[in-house]
Amino acid sequence: MFKSFTMELAGRPLTVEVGKVAKQANGAAFMKYGDTTVLSTATASDKPRDGIDFFPLSVEFEEKLYSVGKIPGGFNKREGKASENAILTSRVIDRPMRPLFPKDYRNDVTLNNMVMSVDPACRPEIVAMLGAAIATCISDIPFDGPCAMTQVGMIDGEFIINPSQEQWKKGDLNLTVASTREKVIMIEAGANEVPEAKMIDAIYTAHEVNQTIIKFIDEIVAEVGKPKHDYTSCAIPEEMFAAIKDIVPPAEMEEAVFTDEKQVREENIRQITEKLEEAFAEKEEWLEILGEAIYQYQKKTVRKMILKDHKRPDGRAIDQIRPLAAEVDLIPRVHGSAMFTRGQTQICDVVTLAPLSEVQKIDGLDENEVSKRYMHHYNFPSYSVGETKPSRGPGRREIGHGALAERALLPVLPSEEEFPYAIRAVSETFESNGSTSMASTCASCMSLMAAGVPIKKMVAGISCGLVTGETDDDYLVLTDIQGLEDFFGDMDFKVTGTTEGITAIQMDIKIHGLTRPIVEEAIRRTREARLFIMEVMKGAIAEPRKEVGKYAPKIIRIQIDPAKIGDVVGQRGKTINEIIERTGVKIDITDDGAVSVCGVDADAMQKAVEMIRIITTDFEAGQIFKGTVISIKEFGAFVEFAPGKEGMVHISKIAKERINHVEDVLTLGDKVTVVCLGKDKMGRISFSIKDVPADAK
Repeated sequence: MFKSFTMELAGRPLTVEVGKVAKQANGAAFMKYGDTTVLSTATASDKPRDGIDFFPLSVEFEEKLYSVGKIPGGFNKREGKASENAILTSRVIDRPMRPLFPKDYRNDVTLNNMVMSVDPACRPEIVAMLGAAIATCISDIPFDGPCAMTQVGMIDGEFIINPSQEQWKKGDLNLTVASTREKVIMIEAGANEVPEAKMIDAIYTAHEVNQTIIKFIDEIVAEVGKPKHDYTSCAIPEEMFAAIKDIVPPAEMEEAVFTDEKQVREENIRQITEKLEEAFAEKEEWLEILGEAIYQYQKKTVRKMILKDHKRPDGRAIDQIRPLAAEVDLIPRVHGSAMFTRGQTQICDVVTLAPLSEVQKIDGLDENEVSKRYMHHYNFPSYSVGETKPSRGPGRREIGHGALAERALLPVLPSEEEFPYAIRAVSETFESNGSTSMASTCASCMSLMAAGVPIKKMVAGISCGLVTGETDDDYLVLTDIQGLEDFFGDMDFKVTGTTEGITAIQMDIKIHGLTRPIVEEAIRRTREARLFIMEVMKGAIAEPRKEVGKYAPKIIRIQIDPAKIGDVVGQRGKTINEIIERTGVKIDITDDGAVSVCGVDADAMQKAVEMIRIITTDFEAGQIFKGTVISIKEFGAFVEFAPGKEGMVHISKIAKERINHVEDVLTLGDKVTVVCLGKDKMGRISFSIKDVPADAK
C-alpha cells in the first residue's frame, strides 16, 4: 500500500514515500527534500552468515552523476568505484546505526542509498542518512531505533540547520549529529577553531531537531512498519562461560591483560586459548565459538577492572597520556617529515609540495567543488599491528582516518595567495595501538611546519574512551585510549584543535547514546590533553620554517593583464612551451592573470619570469632588451628577445660606422643588447644596437 508522509524540516518539506518503489526490499523509503531525491533501502539475508563473529552490515551511498546533469568522465562513461565523499558518507550512516542492531545478530544487512536528484539547497548526504534510518525502522529487520540525524552549519556565529551546499562549504562549522530518543549517538565535525562551549551548544541544537524527526519517524512506523522478524541468536551459551571461568579464573585473566605491552598480552591470551582448546577438545560446537567467547571474557574483565577498580590495563591513571615523543626531518630529501609517537602508536608523516596544477580534480555531486588543494592520505600496513597480509590499497577505514586528519588541519592552512602550492601529506603507520588518526594529526602538523608551510596555528588531537555501567551515572571517561580499551570500551571520542578551539570531531560508540555530562567531560578532557601534547610537539618544532626546503619546488607569483594571457601562451601553446623548454620550470596561469612559476633553480625561474614580463610589456622607446639574432636579411637582422617575440634592427642601426652587409657584423645566434626605437610603419618593433647606452651593454 502506497503512503506519503511530509514534515517541515528547517523550513523545507521533507517527504517520505513508502510502498511506491523497491517493494521487494525489507524496507524502502523514497525520500524527497526540496528537489533532492534519494532512494533508501534496507535488506537482510534470511539466515546468519556462517563462521563469523561480527555483524555483517554494509552501507552504500551511491552518487549518480545524472542527479546533477553530468556524464561521468573517463573512458567507460559510467559511475565507477565510490568517491571519497561517498565512502565518508557511508561511514557516517554506519556509525550511529550499527550499535542499534542486536549484538548477536549475524544476518547480512545492506543499507543502500541512491542519489537520484540533487537540489543545491538540500544536501543529499542528510537525506540519505534519514532515509537509511527510516527504511530500517519500517522494515522487519531487528533494530532498536529510531534514530535521526541533523547537520549544523555556522555563519557569523549563527547556527544553520541542514545548510545548503554553499553554506556548508563557506561556513565555520560542518557538524553532523545523530540521536536516539534520549541521547546523542554519533558526532562528526569539521570546524574553524570553534570554542568548546559553542560546539556543545551546536551539538545539542542538532539533538533537539533530531527529536522532532524521531516523532515523525514514529508516525511512519505506526502506519506502515512491519513486525520485526525472529532470528538465530549467536550469543555465547552461559554454561560455556561458566566452564571457561572454572579453567581460567578471573584473576588469571586479569593478570593476562594487565600489561602495557600489546605483544605480551597477545602471547598471554594465546596460551589461555591453547589451554581452553585442550580442555574443550571433545566439544566441537564450543571450539567453533571459542575465539568469540575469549574475546567476551577479556571484554568483561577489562571493563570491570576499569569501571569498578579504576585500573587500566597498562597501569595508567584515568586521565594520563602515554609517553610521547616527537621529531622532525627524519627522512632525507623529502620536502618535510615528522614522526609522532604515543605509547605503541607511531606515525611518520611526509609532506610533498607541488605547483597548483597538481591539485586533485573531483568529479562529484557538488558542482562548486571541482578540486582539492590539500590532500591527506593515511596508510595502515599489517606490520603495524604485527600481522601479515598483502596490501590491497586503502580501505574505508584508511580513507576515513585520512579525511579526519585532513579536516583537522584545513582551518590552519594558508590561502593560495599566501602559499601557492598544492600540498599532500601522507601518514605512514609504523606502529598501532590506539587512535592512529590523532597521531596522524600531530605528525602532519609538525611535518607541514618542517616543510615551510606557514600554518596559522599548531593543531593536536587525542581520543577519549568510555566504560559504562548499569545506569547513566555509572561511567568512567578515559583519556588516550589504547587499542584494548577501544575494542572493549563503549566510545572512541576523537577531538582535534588549536589552543583557541576545535577543528574536528569524530565520535563512535557501541552503546545506545551518550548523556550530555559524558559529552561535556570528553570535550573538556580532550582540550586538556591536546594542550599538553602541543608542548611536546613544540620541543621538536615550535613554528613553521620561514622557507620551503632545499628539495622542494620554489614558486614565484606575478600578476599580468588577463588580456595578455594569450601572448604568453602563444598559438597552440607554442610560446609557453618554449619558455618551459628553455628554463625547465613549470608555469600555471589562472584566468585572472595570476602566473605561478615553479622550479628548483632560482636563476632559471627568474629567467622565465623575465621572459613573461617582456612578453606582456607594452613596448616603449628607450627600453633595453637582450636577445638573439635569429634571422639576417639584406636590410637588417631580426632579434628574438623573448619566446615568440622579435624585433628588427635595420642595417643602419647595427654599427656606428657604415656597413655594406649585415653579415660583416652579425651572425646567426649572436647574443646582442638592443634598445627599442618604437614601432615602424609596418607595426613591427624596431631596435637599434648602435644607440644602446654604454652603461647598458
